Amino acid sequence: MLSKKVEAALNAQIRVEAESSQVYLSMASWAEVKGLEGIAQFLYRHSDEERMHMLKMVKYVNERGGHALVSDLAAPATDFGSFQKLFQELFDHEIMVSECINNLVHVTLEEKDYATHNFLQWYVAEQIEEEALARTILDKINLIGNDKGGLYLFDRDIQQLSVDSAASGTGPA
Repeated sequence: MLSKKVEAALNAQIRVEAESSQVYLSMASWAEVKGLEGIAQFLYRHSDEERMHMLKMVKYVNERGGHALVSDLAAPATDFGSFQKLFQELFDHEIMVSECINNLVHVTLEEKDYATHNFLQWYVAEQIEEEALARTILDKINLIGNDKGGLYLFDRDIQQLSVDSAASGTGPA
């Protein structure tokens, strides 16, 4: 059984995960309109993965006797200026999500909810991988600079990247 404090914290994180999915969906749509098909495909997959993170948490809350809430979401940005700015925003967003997960883990320790603490360890590991992937992408973008040929190759190559490849594709069932 979840304490009210843990349930509220999990519901707050469910919203963060849902908004993350929306942010990446908006980024994907922007990239697709700009002709950056590889970047768009990468971001569409990333949006789907964030939604799956949210659903895992929804199911967990409900299975533990809580009530997972579906809340309104903040509208994401629709213009990102450049693919460089887009990926900087993605990286910054992942840092924010990591902070939220860490705060949630802290609440579970305060409440001595070790089952939820254990459940959240997958999210902790996933955030390490997502930050590393975003950092790697930013490093590649910095190498490209304003080279159009480099952008073409990057757009093609990013289709092969995914968060799953960074994290072996396993998680809680």
